[in-house]
Amino acid sequence: MCGIAGIALKEGHSISEYQKQTLLQALRHRGPDGDGAWENRYMVLLHTRLSIIDVEGGMQPLSNESYQVLVANGEIYNSPELRAFFKNYDFKTGSDCEVILPLWQKFHADYINSLRGMYGIALVNIDEKTLILTRDPFGIKPLYYTCVDQGVVFASEAQAIIKAGFVKQKVVNQSVVDALLQLQFTPGHETIYKNIYRILPGETLIIQNGEIIQRHSISYLQNKQVRIVDEKTALHQLDQVLENSIRIHERSDVPFGLFLSSGIDSSILLKMMQRLGRIERLHAWTAHFEINNNTGYVKDEIKQAALMAKEIGITHHCVTIKQQEVFEYLPQIIACIDDPVADYAIIPTWFLAKEARSTVKVILSGEGGDELFAGYGRYRKAARSSWLGGKKLYCKGIFDKEKIFPHSILSEWENYFKSQYRLLDKKNSRLENAQKIDLQDWVPNDLLIKLDRCLMAHSIEGRVPFLDKKVAEFAFSLDDHLKIRNGQGKWILRKWLEWQFPHAQPFAKKTGFNVPIGLWIEQKAHELAKVVACQSDIRKKISQSNIVSLFEKASGRKEKFMAWNILFYSLWHQVHIVGKNPRGNVFEVLMD
Repeated sequence: MCGIAGIALKEGHSISEYQKQTLLQALRHRGPDGDGAWENRYMVLLHTRLSIIDVEGGMQPLSNESYQVLVANGEIYNSPELRAFFKNYDFKTGSDCEVILPLWQKFHADYINSLRGMYGIALVNIDEKTLILTRDPFGIKPLYYTCVDQGVVFASEAQAIIKAGFVKQKVVNQSVVDALLQLQFTPGHETIYKNIYRILPGETLIIQNGEIIQRHSISYLQNKQVRIVDEKTALHQLDQVLENSIRIHERSDVPFGLFLSSGIDSSILLKMMQRLGRIERLHAWTAHFEINNNTGYVKDEIKQAALMAKEIGITHHCVTIKQQEVFEYLPQIIACIDDPVADYAIIPTWFLAKEARSTVKVILSGEGGDELFAGYGRYRKAARSSWLGGKKLYCKGIFDKEKIFPHSILSEWENYFKSQYRLLDKKNSRLENAQKIDLQDWVPNDLLIKLDRCLMAHSIEGRVPFLDKKVAEFAFSLDDHLKIRNGQGKWILRKWLEWQFPHAQPFAKKTGFNVPIGLWIEQKAHELAKVVACQSDIRKKISQSNIVSLFEKASGRKEKFMAWNILFYSLWHQVHIVGKNPRGNVFEVLMD
């Protein structure tokens, strides 16, 4: 896992040494183990390294005798198999990313079809004066770009482009702000910063003479799926697919661990890691919250996670998160989320990574299980026809029907999702269409930004074995009744746990993993409302009286999301746009 950056220059233009060093420094947290650079008169490639595979010899940039040069952020999990295929190629390192070079030589822009992993790639073809930028099909690893007078600038994080001065003013795109407040994430190609864009999941850009000349895209579903309707067949194939994916995700030359909740997905990872024999020195971390609600301290699902860890025989760490700590560190947490995600799961993810960093450099996590196997309640609604109460995802936002804002913030995101639904295959079921919409936008622009930034802030690589193209092809081969049955999602995953790991209690009623941020906001409603209402960008949208009223009811189900979104955006704007130092607590950062 690393940070990459660089530029494809227009004729007669250059990049300053200050800009190069600023890009490297801005990405240092992604790669504290070393850095590298390559340049000629047309291109600059920069790399900061977190050494995971070939710790001693895998420094980048990587090059070959055919005049290609490469920097990459990510892991190519099928590197051993690809190296065997290119047995006559003269590999110079043991790096998993070096296989990209012979793949490009053989397949050119189609090289991505052979990769199994997570990656943001920048590859220069020197003879053709061409830069190729590629992002993995799930969008696990980030990649941003902007077009400026000098050429096309790219980086693993948008904040690096800004700090290096390629974007002269930090101006927010207000329609994207509206999407953030309504959805908690921002969909599509545009970011919240004007003129900085995401390379989309599965997208490849071809750049010559400092101009984008071609775009290509591939899907995580590359092979036609044969429909599976039989439960026994599905369980057998699921067992094979899970073992294969988790086996290759365990490939590492450094210690790795696991984020463990009491949920289905991390329970599966834990049990399969036991089967594969990698638990002897395995560490797992679980977050729980102590909540002072005048009835004593209430604990969450930590007990079940601890019981599972004991059953398997691993070292288990409980990370207790308290209100005081959250208000102390929240500005620093938000400081690492340059591409904003108002998902309160950033809080436990950041604290877990903070604890894990002294023990491991790699974490396996369960992101993607809900989306591929239909775990959310919203999928059960989407699967029903409209006359039975069904509804499409993202047909309304969090603030719809609420008189919080003096003007409507229903915005371009509505039309965006309408257009995305129109592009989907009409042969898909309602459930499959809902899942694909989430995998296209919610997963890369919420879950994976959260995981990437919170872990990389502590120089830890995050791996997500469910978000693998073999797992996805299997999941989309399943008939809907193998995902949702008897009012429960992830049916086939629950059946696998019932078969392989009954201690996980897969059919027991779950209380859910819930951050008590609403209660904490409510307990400090007046103090918070006062400093939030002072923010210039908030004053344009909502009155202080409305903020006070909302914060006083923030423990309510819907009010929690609204209050948190407003608090998040207030802090995000102060840190990333105004430029306040995030080293103070919430009140210090928000106070003028």
